[in-house]
Amino acid sequence: MSDPTRFILVGTSHAGNVGAAARALKVMGFSELVLVAPRHANVQRRAEAIAMASGATDVLEAATVVPTLADALADVTWLCATAMTPRDFGPPTVAPREGFAPLVAAGRRVAFLFGSERFGLANDVVRRCHACVSIPTAPGYGSLNLAQAVQLVAYEWRLALGGFAVVPRTPDASLADAASIDGLLAHWQSALGRLGYLDPRAPRKLMPRLQQLANRAALTREEVQILRGVARAIEERLA
Repeated sequence: MSDPTRFILVGTSHAGNVGAAARALKVMGFSELVLVAPRHANVQRRAEAIAMASGATDVLEAATVVPTLADALADVTWLCATAMTPRDFGPPTVAPREGFAPLVAAGRRVAFLFGSERFGLANDVVRRCHACVSIPTAPGYGSLNLAQAVQLVAYEWRLALGGFAVVPRTPDASLADAASIDGLLAHWQSALGRLGYLDPRAPRKLMPRLQQLANRAALTREEVQILRGVARAIEERLA
């Protein structure tokens, strides 16, 4: 059984982890793997990746390699970071079992985001997400191998979807995807800068906060176009 859930690995260093992640997805019935700027451009063909895929070479070979995170977000309407929430502010933190269940009925096109083995995910990337998933671990030692984290998240998400006894849900096609939200925010940043409301020399946290507002609002494609129309009107008035 396949499912439209996307699993995104950012800056993965070890080819073996990419292969093991492909295996983790296949055993849970998922197949969409996107690799953002992996350390090895030919990671899918490296021997350690193929060995760790252990029969899931179809998922490994079908993985998409892209240069930036923005290139991985088309059609995604709910983005979940597997990282700690930044200390100052950021998306809510949820445990998989409690946090995933409400998503199933929400009609979202879900993507799970995993950082590199050494550095994880940068705070500015985490702030773009709708939520952070926190896998419960023993106090004092919460270090998980990347592929292990992929396996745990894939397992919990499959449970939330009802296991293998149900037909995968159809995402709500009216919702704006993450790429559209990025375009909206870039447009608003430009318009607000020209208006003088946003000082590019001291932006503080305005744009990340607007990102979180947009995430909570679950904007439709039509609403994004309306908001971009407002930004255009500001720019035209100031021209």
